[in-house]
Amino acid sequence: MDRQILAKLNALRQGRQAAILVTDLSGGPDRLVVEGDVLEGTLADAAASAFRSGKSSAVDFEGRSFFLNVHLPPPRIVVIGAVHISQVLARMAAHAGFDITIIDPRTAFATPERFEGVDLIADWPVDALKERPLDSYMALVAVTHDPKIDDEPILQALLTGCFYVGALGSRKTHAGRLERLRREGLTEADLARIHAPIGLAIGAASPAEIAVAILAEIISSLRGRDVSLPKGAKP
Repeated sequence: MDRQILAKLNALRQGRQAAILVTDLSGGPDRLVVEGDVLEGTLADAAASAFRSGKSSAVDFEGRSFFLNVHLPPPRIVVIGAVHISQVLARMAAHAGFDITIIDPRTAFATPERFEGVDLIADWPVDALKERPLDSYMALVAVTHDPKIDDEPILQALLTGCFYVGALGSRKTHAGRLERLRREGLTEADLARIHAPIGLAIGAASPAEIAVAILAEIISSLRGRDVSLPKGAKP
């Protein structure tokens, strides 16, 4: 691999930006495609599919064969609220291949005993996210029912372009949330990106069932996201 391409690829990986190393199997030069680059034809379709699935594969393009080696940032779920749903979601997310972080300033809930082995931050989200900012390969799940805790990370997630933003609460609760976020300057298009009520509509009732619905919706959003947008752009 060309040293300049390798250096750029390493920089992209360090910055949690998705890229595909396109290798010409007939011996031509390698090419690096970054998520959001404008492509055409068969290569565009193959690259979009690879970015969504994360799977490397060979593809024929203009009479030649290429290998698409996909490099995706590890997807991360950031949960605001150390509640019962979060306990189940943390275990399931790990099995599904997601890194997960739980943030909650309420130290009675955010305890190592309740979240053994989980990346747990017992601090206000606004402070925690200054140290560990959100990005487009993160899903934001807000489940505290407390606007003082949930609203700011939801706002940040929408402005950052997180691939998924979900919030727990009734329709009445969500209507109030939307009004508060409008006052912060968010557009209707921004607000439409919030999944609320959170999770796929499977009739979930218990914390475990709600966690299943949330994780399924996160996976659906990750695999179906618009990969034509550059990193950090809002869908």
